[in-house]
Amino acid sequence: MGMTKLKVTVLGSGTSQGVPVIACECDICQSKDSKDKRLRSSVMLSYRGENFVIDSGPDFRQQMLRENVKTLSGIIFTHEHKDHVAGLDDVRAFNYVEKRDMEIYCNEQVEKALRNEFHYIFQEFQYPGVPKVNLNRISKKESFKVGQNLTLLPIEVMHYKLPVLGFRVGDFTYITDAKTISNKEKEKIKGSKILILNALRIAEHISHFNLKEALEFIDEIKPQKAYLTHISHLFAKHSDIEKMLPENVFVAYDGLVIDV
Repeated sequence: MGMTKLKVTVLGSGTSQGVPVIACECDICQSKDSKDKRLRSSVMLSYRGENFVIDSGPDFRQQMLRENVKTLSGIIFTHEHKDHVAGLDDVRAFNYVEKRDMEIYCNEQVEKALRNEFHYIFQEFQYPGVPKVNLNRISKKESFKVGQNLTLLPIEVMHYKLPVLGFRVGDFTYITDAKTISNKEKEKIKGSKILILNALRIAEHISHFNLKEALEFIDEIKPQKAYLTHISHLFAKHSDIEKMLPENVFVAYDGLVIDV
């Protein structure tokens, strides 16, 4: 990718309910540490003046405001669960400011869900002010280009029985909502210098890596640095999770910036 660095901003590092969880009295939800406040999982890729977001969850608006994002060239979807797509309506602001449709990149199953959940976006006769989007179909079979300069390689992981796409850009790989990954897809990840990976909690879970599974996977891939994301309030406080990790593994937190 030449001399220009890819900048990755963690927009959200929490699981589907976020942290704190509504009405929860647990220690983690009551924590005063700002790193224990986790919005729904998403990252922003910034490269040569263009920004791309992977997943627009329910906190998308808040994330864009917090990071003071003035331009957005596209949204890339991992899968159709609500905590990853619910904020799509808020692309309206970028449509208005940038006077263009929002490019969205998703596979067939996600497109179907978006057309269902956001039916008003895709209707022939549109109400004034609805989001304007341009759908780009992607699949695990081939890499695709976003904007002027970025090429993404999709990686299929399994979220229990649901296929989810992770993405590799150069030396960086982002994987969320994984429970199992086939050997064929693992090959696409090998050689990544920086890996962001889901690690829901310490106890096992049917559709997510727990801490042990995430660390085993990191050990197999051997990136220079790995960051854990999609973290639940059932895991531990940020500062306590850090103590459980090997020296090249870190806990992602909202607002973290990684230069690749």
